[in-house]
Order: sequence, then C-alpha cells, then structure tokens
Amino acid sequence: MSEQQPTIVLVHGAFAESASWSGVVERLRERSLDAVAVANPLRSLSGDAAYVRDVLASIDGPVVLVAHSYGGMVITEAAAGSTSVAALVYVCAFAPDQGESAFGLSTKFPGSTLGEALNAYPVSTGGNDLAIRPDAFHHQFCADVPAAQAAVMCATQRPATEAALTAELATGTPAWRTIPSWFVFSDQDLNIPVALHRYLAERAGAKATREMQGASHALSVSEPDAVTASILEAVDAVTT
Repeated sequence: MSEQQPTIVLVHGAFAESASWSGVVERLRERSLDAVAVANPLRSLSGDAAYVRDVLASIDGPVVLVAHSYGGMVITEAAAGSTSVAALVYVCAFAPDQGESAFGLSTKFPGSTLGEALNAYPVSTGGNDLAIRPDAFHHQFCADVPAAQAAVMCATQRPATEAALTAELATGTPAWRTIPSWFVFSDQDLNIPVALHRYLAERAGAKATREMQGASHALSVSEPDAVTASILEAVDAVTT
C-alpha cells in the first residue's frame, strides 16, 4: 500500500496503437490520475518488454500497469520482479505462464477466428509482419464500434511481427504470480476466446473480474467506462 497516487501505464497490443486508450485516459484524468500510453513496438516479446521496463524506470513512484491483448504478454514479462508495479490490469489480454505464447494460448480453447483474418508480408529485418485485413477488421476486432470509427482504427493499426506473437514467455516468475491483478474482458472477443479469459483470470487469482456482455476485443475503445472502473479498483486497492 502507498500514500502516493500511482501513475497508470497503458500498453496496447497487436493491431492497435496508443491512441486506443484515449477514452480511458480522459476518464483517468477526470479522477486526477496521471496516465502514460506506451507505444508498444510489437517487434519481439523480449524487446517490447525491455522497452516497457525502460518506461517504468522513468516514472517516480508506484505504477498500475495495464495491458490490452498481446500487451498482456509484454507486461507479464516487463513487471517480473518489479518493485514499482503495484497492480496489473489485464484488458482482454493474455496473462501467460513461462513457456506460453500469444498464439499458443489463443488456441487453448475454441473460438478465435483471428488466424483467418490476418495478412502476412515479409519485412526487411526478417520474418513476417501480421495485420488484420481491411475487409475483416471491423467484425474481427471491434464489431461494437461504429463503422466509420472502425475504418480509422483499421487504417491506424500497428502490425505485429509473427515472431512477437509466437514467442514464449521467458521469465520463470510471471508478474501476476507476485503482483495483484484485475481482469476485464468481453464475452464476444473473437481474438481471444472468453473461455481463455476466464481461465487466465482464475489461474492468476484475480482480485476482481469484470466480464462485459456483447463487447468486442477492442474493449478500451468500446467500453472505456468498464475498463476505467477496473483500473480504479486496482488504484483503490493499492492506495491508502
């Protein structure tokens, strides 16, 4: 517990970008909470986690670390052994154990249709970049937002490397084993099956779980009030 208000650090996942947290940031600022939306590189799990650790090192005081989707892989690695991260919030996000990957976890339970919605193309640094096809983006990623907004989200999506999405968590002490966690997720998530969300939350011993009926994978965009509510629960729990 800390008397100092934590900084909220928000980490987006694949096929999104930092502005996907805009609605959540606005609501946190209304509560006089500082927030930083990190530009997750989406190049490699180890490199992405190292970058988030650098951001964390630049912040004075406690942090509530929040992630969406693949960002959950990143924060689980980045916060391992951290003394500054007071709470974790997983937003339609992976919460892996050692040796688990985003792609591997997404197939643990039936329901994900992401694989068939992706385009792959080679990049000069090696391997492939993956992006959601424009004709599939609205239905696959954010079916509960207006079509015009979905079109902008599609145009601004950040591709992720195949290497990042298939990389296995390296740390033997995933952050959720030692740091209290909160989970908020959707029952109509087409990227990560709701059965997996429930499984991960239970495995992590989540302090609280919020399941949104009829919502899409893009929960920070379509349901910023619910996401903010989960973050505030974490803030309240770690602040005296």
